[in-house]
Amino acid sequence: MARVREVGTLWIGGALSWMEQLCLKSFVDAGQRITLYSYEEIPNVPEGVIRRDGREVLDTDDFIKYEKKDSFALFADYFRIHMIARNPGLIWVDTDVYCWRPMDYDSDYVLGYELPDSDRVNNAVLGLPADSAIVHDILEFMSDRYAIPPFVKPKLREEYAAAAKAGHPVHVSQHPWGVWGPMMLTHFVAKHGLQDKVQPLDAFYPIPFPERTRMIRRASKVEARLTGNTTALHLWASNKRELGLRFNGIPREGSFLDTLLKKHDIRPEFAPIKGRAKLVFEDREANLSQLAAAGIAELSSIADLGGTAPALVLAAHHRWDCDITLIDLRADGAWPEAESDWVAGYRAFLAENGVDPARIRHVGAEKDLRPVDLVLNLAGFGDVNKVKHLGPILERALHADSRMVMDIRKGSGSFPFLRDFGSNEVIAEIGDGAGGKRTRIVFVPDPPAETVSDPGWAELATRLAGPEGFYRDNGSHSFLYIPRAKDTLVVTFDNLDIAMNKRDTRRPWGFEFIEKQGWSMLGAMAGGWTWYRDDWVAQEFDRLASEGFFAQFGRVVFYGASMGGYAACAFSAACPGAEVVAISPQSTLDKSVVPWETRYKVAWDRDFSGRYGDAAEASRAARRVTILYDPYEPLDAGHVNRFTAPNVMKLRTPLLGHRLGSSLHQMGILSPILLTALDGGLSEAEFHRHLRARRDFPRYQRELFQRALARGHESLARRMGESVLRRNDNRAIRQALRGL
Repeated sequence: MARVREVGTLWIGGALSWMEQLCLKSFVDAGQRITLYSYEEIPNVPEGVIRRDGREVLDTDDFIKYEKKDSFALFADYFRIHMIARNPGLIWVDTDVYCWRPMDYDSDYVLGYELPDSDRVNNAVLGLPADSAIVHDILEFMSDRYAIPPFVKPKLREEYAAAAKAGHPVHVSQHPWGVWGPMMLTHFVAKHGLQDKVQPLDAFYPIPFPERTRMIRRASKVEARLTGNTTALHLWASNKRELGLRFNGIPREGSFLDTLLKKHDIRPEFAPIKGRAKLVFEDREANLSQLAAAGIAELSSIADLGGTAPALVLAAHHRWDCDITLIDLRADGAWPEAESDWVAGYRAFLAENGVDPARIRHVGAEKDLRPVDLVLNLAGFGDVNKVKHLGPILERALHADSRMVMDIRKGSGSFPFLRDFGSNEVIAEIGDGAGGKRTRIVFVPDPPAETVSDPGWAELATRLAGPEGFYRDNGSHSFLYIPRAKDTLVVTFDNLDIAMNKRDTRRPWGFEFIEKQGWSMLGAMAGGWTWYRDDWVAQEFDRLASEGFFAQFGRVVFYGASMGGYAACAFSAACPGAEVVAISPQSTLDKSVVPWETRYKVAWDRDFSGRYGDAAEASRAARRVTILYDPYEPLDAGHVNRFTAPNVMKLRTPLLGHRLGSSLHQMGILSPILLTALDGGLSEAEFHRHLRARRDFPRYQRELFQRALARGHESLARRMGESVLRRNDNRAIRQALRGL
C-alpha cells in the first residue's frame, strides 16, 4: 500500500491570488492533506485547506527578504527547512505547485532536478528526513546570516571576503536570488552524495523555468510533457508577470492554466493576481483607508475601469451605498463589440455579495460614459496599458469634484499626459511583486472651461422656451424661461456640462418634476463650476426684478442643491418674499469668511462680495428658507450654521451625506418631500414622517451600526444589528455581528 503523505506550505502577503487558490485546492480535490501556515489572517483560503499559525514552526517577526527584489522568498526558504525538521514526513510545496496526482513516495527524500542536463535541484517541492545530516547542515549554514556561501561564483566569494575583512560583512538578504534555495540545496545534495535520491525532471518540473510561458499557452503544449512520473507540478509564479503584461491577469481561453481553473471551479477575476496585473485591496479597512488617503470621504457613484478592483468597489458600496459603473474599455483603447468576458463574473461577484443588480451599470461605448465621483484605474492605463487611451475617460467620466485613483509605471509617460487634464498627488508607492514598483496617485481634474455658447444647448433651450418664453446667454451663463401656470414659478440652477453631456434627458435640473406639476420654470445655467459669480448673472436677476418678472407669479420658489443650493439662497434676494428649498448648500466660498472650507478650490478665487455674495445674508429677505443637510458632514453643517435668520427651517438628515438627494431618491421619498416643500406646505413633522423610511435604508443602517461600535457601544450595536436583520438582510451588519 502506498504511503500516505501530507504537504505543507507558507503564505505571506494578504489575500491569495487565483494561482495560490488553484494550487491549494488541487491538493484538497486530490485527497492529499495540505496545511497552510501563515502569520496573519488570509481572507480567501479554499475550503478544506488546514490552517496553522506559522509561529508553531518559527516564532519570529523577522521576515527576511531579498532586498533587491523586495521578496519574502528568502524567508520561505528558511521556513521550509524548519518546517521539515519539526514535522517528520511532511513534504514542502511552494504555493505555485499544483497537485497533478497525489504524492505517495515511500522515501522521505522528495526533491527533483529542475533543468534538463543539469545537476541543479529545486526546492519548490522538498521532502527530507527530519533528523538527517543534510537537514542539520542546512540549518547550521543558515544560522549565520553573514556566512560566505561556498557555492557562489569565486569572484563573488572574493568580494564578500573583502567586505567581511573590512568590517562590513554582506548580509544574506543582499546575496543573489536562490542563495538559500536551489543554489544551497544543490550544494548540500552533492556534499552528502544524495543524487540518487533526486527525482527526474518530469516529476515536478516537466516544464522548466526557461519554458514556463507554456503554462499560459495551449493546454496541449504542457500536457505533452506530462508523464506517469509527474505528481506535483510547478506552475512558476513568475508567469503572473507575463499574464499581467499581456492578458490583464486572466489566463487565455484554452490555455493550460485556464483548463485547471475550470477543473477546480476557481474564478480568477475575484482573486486577481498581484504585480503587473490585476490588483485588489485585500480587506475592507485597507480599502477605506486607501480611499481616505485619496481624500475620499463620501461617494454616490464609483466606476471600475477594466474590472481590476472588485473588492474595493464592493467595500465602497457597502460603506456609502454608491452606484457602480463597470467601464468596459479594452487594453488597446478600443470599445468591445460585445460585453467583455470579465463583466459577467464581476456582476455575479457583486450580486453574490448583496449588491442589487439594478445598481450596476455597464458602459461599453464612449457615448454611454457619465460622470461619477470616483474612477478606479488600478494596474490599468498608465501602468500595464498605454495612458493615452484614458482620453475619453478624462473627458466624459469626471466632473469637477471627481477623483481618479490610478497606478503609474515609471516610463509610461503618464505624468506629462495627465498634466494637460488636471493635477495629481502621490498617495503610495507599491511593490509590483516582481522587484519593481508602481506609483499610486489620486488625480483631480481641472474645472471645465466656462462655456454656454453650445449650439446644441442654444437650439434646445430656444425650443423649450417656445414663443412665450425666452433664452438668454452671455457666453458663460444663461437663463431659460419656460412659461406655464402663473400660480408658481420655480427658479432652478444647473451646470451646462452635466445637463448636456451627463444627463440622459439633456434637460435642466428639476425639469421633468416641475413640468409634471404644471409650474413655470426659470433655469439659470452655469458653464462650469462658477457658483454663478458673474456680474452678468447678478445684473440679469436685477433686471428681471425691476421689470416685474417675478411679480407676475403667485409664488416664487428658488431651488437647488450644493452649488445650486448656494445660488438658490443667494439670488432669492432678487425676489423678497420668495421661498427657498436648498439641499446641502454652501453659504459662501469667501475664504476670509469660511476659512475652514477645504472643498471647491476651483472657486476660491472668485469674488463673493456684493448683494448676492453671502447666501446666508442674502436669503434673509425670503419668506422661508428650507435647508436639508446632514449634520454629521462637518463642512456642510458649518455652512448651515451660518444661516441664523428666523425664516430658516433646518431639516436634518443624519448619516446621509452631502449628496443626500441620492439617498432620499433611493428611499423613494425625495419626490414627495420636494413636492410638499416647493408647494410651501412642508413642516418639520411631515418631513420626519417621511424620513422614517431610513430605518430600512441599508446605508443608514450601516452608518448607525458602525457609529455605535466606534463609540464603544457594542451591546447597543448588537441589538440594533439583530433588529435590522429581523426586518431585512444587510450583509455588512450580518458579517460584523459574527465578529462580536
